[in-house]
Amino acid sequence: MIKILLVEDDKTLSENIKEIVSEIGEVSQSFDGSEGLYEAETGIYDLIILDLMMPEMDGYEVLAALRSKGIQTPVLILTAKDGLEDKVTGFQKGADDYLTKPFYREELLMRVKALLKRSLGLFNENHLEYNGLLCKLAANEVTYKGELLPIQGKEFELLLYFLQNQGIILTKEQIFDRIWGFDSETTLTVVEVYMSNLRKHLRDTGIDKEIRTLRNVGYIMQGA
Repeated sequence: MIKILLVEDDKTLSENIKEIVSEIGEVSQSFDGSEGLYEAETGIYDLIILDLMMPEMDGYEVLAALRSKGIQTPVLILTAKDGLEDKVTGFQKGADDYLTKPFYREELLMRVKALLKRSLGLFNENHLEYNGLLCKLAANEVTYKGELLPIQGKEFELLLYFLQNQGIILTKEQIFDRIWGFDSETTLTVVEVYMSNLRKHLRDTGIDKEIRTLRNVGYIMQGA
């Protein structure tokens, strides 16, 4: 499941934007800059849609803080500020795209999909490949050299998360929040259980050895 953070202080507009982009992924909402920054720092989002004119911290400050901390989650600025200087400032501070209000539904969807395609490889024939492994997103199926593997449900989501973050250390906390969610009633140990199951299903492919365990930290999948 793609996860999108929407930082917009106008609650009516936020609901409208959420309704539009919910067809692409799960949308979490923040209604001021400070809250948005806190959410973004968890590092489990695939895209951030960011307003500029907000209380507590404005969008420029949020964006600058994220980039200064090394958080490279794609950011789409969505704002009423339509001046050239505003756009230049946005890109200088690390924005990946800039869309002004009012906007067309179709254009917002197009820009969101374009950013996700660049960062995650999505919407390109709707699959991900890795060393003979083919992850079919629409069908929720995984094959290795044409043979179907019994990887489904949370294991499928776990494998997809690794494929989308090759070469990046993923902590157990990040994985838990991403796959099971903040409000899950299960415990962090479930990550190790599902990792063990995933490794078993990948054992015959040899790809299980390409997901390294980092003691007391988490895991990392080497790049293809």
